[in-house]
Amino acid sequence: MANSLVIRKGTNVAKRDRTLRAAQYLRMSTHDQRYSIQNQAATIAIYAQQNNLAIVRTYRDDGRSGLRIRNRAGLTELIDDASSGRADYDHILVYDVTRWGRFQDVDESAYYEFICKKNGIKVVYCAEQFSNDGSLLSNIAKNIKRAMAGEWSRELGVKVHAGQARIAGLGYRVGGPVGFGLRRELLDEAHQSRGQLSKGQHKALKTDRVKLVLGSEEERAVVGWIFHAFVTDRLSFTEIARRLNRNLVPCGDKVRWTDGKVRTILGNENYVGNLVYNRTSRRLGQKLIANPSDQWVRHNGVIDPVVDANLFARTQKMLAERRMELPEDEMLRRLRLLLHRKGRLSSRLINETPGVPSVSAFVLHFGTLRAAFERIGYVTKRDCDWIDTRNSWAEVIRKHAAYVAEVLASIRAHPSDISAVDHTIKVQGTARVTFMVARQTKKLKPGHTTHWRVYRRQEIEADMLAVLRLGAANREIADCVLIPAVAMTKRYLRLSSVTKLPPQAARVESFAEMVQALKTRFGIGKVAA
Repeated sequence: MANSLVIRKGTNVAKRDRTLRAAQYLRMSTHDQRYSIQNQAATIAIYAQQNNLAIVRTYRDDGRSGLRIRNRAGLTELIDDASSGRADYDHILVYDVTRWGRFQDVDESAYYEFICKKNGIKVVYCAEQFSNDGSLLSNIAKNIKRAMAGEWSRELGVKVHAGQARIAGLGYRVGGPVGFGLRRELLDEAHQSRGQLSKGQHKALKTDRVKLVLGSEEERAVVGWIFHAFVTDRLSFTEIARRLNRNLVPCGDKVRWTDGKVRTILGNENYVGNLVYNRTSRRLGQKLIANPSDQWVRHNGVIDPVVDANLFARTQKMLAERRMELPEDEMLRRLRLLLHRKGRLSSRLINETPGVPSVSAFVLHFGTLRAAFERIGYVTKRDCDWIDTRNSWAEVIRKHAAYVAEVLASIRAHPSDISAVDHTIKVQGTARVTFMVARQTKKLKPGHTTHWRVYRRQEIEADMLAVLRLGAANREIADCVLIPAVAMTKRYLRLSSVTKLPPQAARVESFAEMVQALKTRFGIGKVAA
């Protein structure tokens, strides 16, 4: 028995092994490049070796701001593992307090650490001079560091904003994407052109500058037509967008024209040759606010104008008249008057009638358009049941996507390759299956053919659609049809109980059949060697 392993009574071997395991959290923001992921990992590895810890899990956020936890998938997953009990380690190793976050409220930073501590996981800041042992001096030093981390972000924000305002005052472009029909041209220190920047490209040298230039002749013609259609022809934003889409006019960013995009063009001073900066601001992750006009940074005549100043001034006057704020009783009075004149109400009729607030204005004020209708005693003939149940069905398809993804991942050699993001299943980061709901349309007469209709609100990236067809009352799922996404070429896809399904489509009646069909189609069940 001399070589036998002796374990004392009451010893928890699993817990003892867990105390020697650790996870590391790595983060690098776009503004703090001196802390590279590699440098952080090297310092953490030295600490782990000195303290006999084995790093078994890595959470990381590359190029993510530390101001808030939103969009930090690594930290979010870490907190979720710690709070759910899935964590198989007792230590979380972080380079320093700033890598945990530069939260503007130090209590938020402490809250996330407390979640870990409450679940028996210690957070260690490897490069700090204090030991995070809960002592008085440790807590004082840690909170000072947290406050300094947040203050550093505040000071940096002020300096960056002042520098950008100065550059904009010189007539150079600062900030995000440009409007339709405009391009960004890169200039060197001698004001010589380096070429135009494509979408997603940025300048590499601090001494370089970016200026706005006009795009193609075709795009300039479209912008001019939009202004004339609005001022001269008195077309609404929606009608202008509808005509552009009907004529297949490119939008510039591979999406359809919308009333919002038309409104943005009509109010953009770039098209009259002016550059305006700081009209709105969103500092340190706060809500977007509109700044007073005396804080705007303006430089006139830096771009070749697309429309003349007189036409632009008339456009702004008409836009200002449309932005007139009306009291609630006046909004309802105008809506009631429109009903009396036309005998009915619809979104299109409201938007196209001068003097009547837009549909978006009614929705913003009353919550829904139907709520405004109810206030004047009007009952729409449209079946609104689908609108009322849309959110609940969205939750249903999210749960279905998550369940199917979990089943497929369980038979995969690398389960992390398969995940559910909202209502779409992704395999190795590529969207493969999107779940949708098909509502059964009302039959004109008993015995008529059953029809379903699917509506997509945005472009579909997945290869396959899993369409859940509802029963007669649209309260339960009747079956599911797997359809190639290329079959849905328009906003609506119509299905019938007698019409043949599109090529390569298949009908399934259970989750088991769906999983088997997806395994066969995408090879998801194949185990890597």
